[in-house]
Amino acid sequence: MAVERVLSGMRPTGQLHLGHYHGVLKNWLKLQHECECLFFVADWHALTTHYDTPEIIEESVWDMVIDWLAAGIDPASATIFIQSRVPEHAELHTLLSMMTPLSWLERVPTYKDQQEKLSNKDLSTYGFLGYPLLQSADILIYKATQVPVGEDQVPHIELTREVARRFNHIYGKEKGFEEKAEAAIKKLGNKRAALYEEMRAAYQESGDEEALESARAMIQEQQNLSLGDKERLLGYLEGGGKIILIEPEYKLTPASKMYGLDGQKMSKSYNNTISLREPLDVVTKKIKTMPTDPARIRRTDPGDPAKCPVWQLHEVYSNDEVKGWVQNGCKSAGIGCIECKQPVIDGVIAELTPIQNRAAEYAEDPTIVKNIVAEGCEKARKLARETMREVRDVMGLNYG
Repeated sequence: MAVERVLSGMRPTGQLHLGHYHGVLKNWLKLQHECECLFFVADWHALTTHYDTPEIIEESVWDMVIDWLAAGIDPASATIFIQSRVPEHAELHTLLSMMTPLSWLERVPTYKDQQEKLSNKDLSTYGFLGYPLLQSADILIYKATQVPVGEDQVPHIELTREVARRFNHIYGKEKGFEEKAEAAIKKLGNKRAALYEEMRAAYQESGDEEALESARAMIQEQQNLSLGDKERLLGYLEGGGKIILIEPEYKLTPASKMYGLDGQKMSKSYNNTISLREPLDVVTKKIKTMPTDPARIRRTDPGDPAKCPVWQLHEVYSNDEVKGWVQNGCKSAGIGCIECKQPVIDGVIAELTPIQNRAAEYAEDPTIVKNIVAEGCEKARKLARETMREVRDVMGLNYG
């Protein structure tokens, strides 16, 4: 099977908090050891909603990279880069915009949702309408096979797949494609060539998905084939033209159980967050002053953990024994709310302490962070340039 390549990014619009850590970063930590990963700072995307306050973006870019590194993202396992340092993203976005129907962008659900949610900002801009296509360019330029997303972002990946399909349909019909594909089959050697033909027939005549997967895996394993030949064989297999842009799959991220201090989703706009680098005494104070079950006015009043925001944090930070202690103690008024909050305080502090220690080391020596990003940008740009060479070629833009 071909190597899975994962692409994911975050917008730099302020300090990262525990919601980001549990919702995104923990998943990245796992993925970086399983696949080839590219993680990027989506600074152009941040401009779609913060175009009038760019200083927030500038302040947040480096802080966010430090938070990633402190959380355990390893530059030896993953490529970390900044979107705007790879201008090819913008070039591919422009070229894709030439062939993407306007109606495809207008029907992306987040377009209307965000406009309603952020009604205090003027989002009737060209950039805001086109940001899902810029997101498609971010993904397609690296030929990513997997994109980790939450449920609300699935329509964006569907759009990306449609854009890739349309692009391949319009531009994948290179001159003499069939002859070139037949010539590539011969390069497989007699035995593999016969196997390829057999699997191609099984897929095209009876829709045998297993044959399709086996043939794809066989093509990717061939060391003696050029990238162009591999893509011709992949396209020929499915009865289309050359595959230039790969249709990515979405990888649903495990839902984060991390709620904010008030029981709502943790979000800066609700002012209910605990930042990754928040002083630990402030963290302690925030948790100590969290609201609890309104029925517990006095220490002797029994309560119900299901009605208390603190219980949601126990779900993340406490083991079964502590959870049992909370359930019994709260319902019988055997423990007070301050006692109940202590294991959560201990759990949060135990999680944040190593992150904050590593962040302090990186913050002390910003050149390390800048070097990691410079190296990541170079790696990313190399991949992006390869794709753009192919894209320009098939679009007839490589006039020499």
